[in-house]
Amino acid sequence: MFDQIQTALPGCFEIQPIVRGDSRGRFVKTFHANTFNELSLETEFPEQYYSMSAAGVLRGLHFQTPPMDHNKLVYCTSGRILDAVLDIRRDSPTFGRSITLELSAEKANMIYIPKGMAHGFYSITDATVAYNVSTVYSPEHDAGILWNSAGIDWAVSGPSLSERDRLFEPFGQFESPFSI
Repeated sequence: MFDQIQTALPGCFEIQPIVRGDSRGRFVKTFHANTFNELSLETEFPEQYYSMSAAGVLRGLHFQTPPMDHNKLVYCTSGRILDAVLDIRRDSPTFGRSITLELSAEKANMIYIPKGMAHGFYSITDATVAYNVSTVYSPEHDAGILWNSAGIDWAVSGPSLSERDRLFEPFGQFESPFSI
């Protein structure tokens, strides 16, 4: 039902669901509790939301701190994005390393992001991005790292950013509350 593809970051996976299509369109199953449980992935998502971004928008790098940190399942329902994940677990063998992955509605691929990783994306096209998270949003635990301070190859120099994202501290000044 789902192919689970390990990325270079432990616990972070690309998920490829089965896509069924015919002359009417396509059908994509984005979640199945029993299968996710068998794959040792989160099965409780008390909050789900989506963002709509114009081409050229960069969102991130975002995360929530403990005890409101969360696992995330992210995918596009329209368009294409360059998704980025940064390992911020201080005792991880991949601490400070990142991966990028193109997610698209056409491919229907998803990314599973475990606790202790910062997440962001750049909209290659106009895109709608859905998020399933394992904890509810908590403003006092909401945090981030400056998008261009962690060596991520965004392949863009001047994205459209929110004021909030412009003001995040650089990765080099970040003191991580996360461990494996």
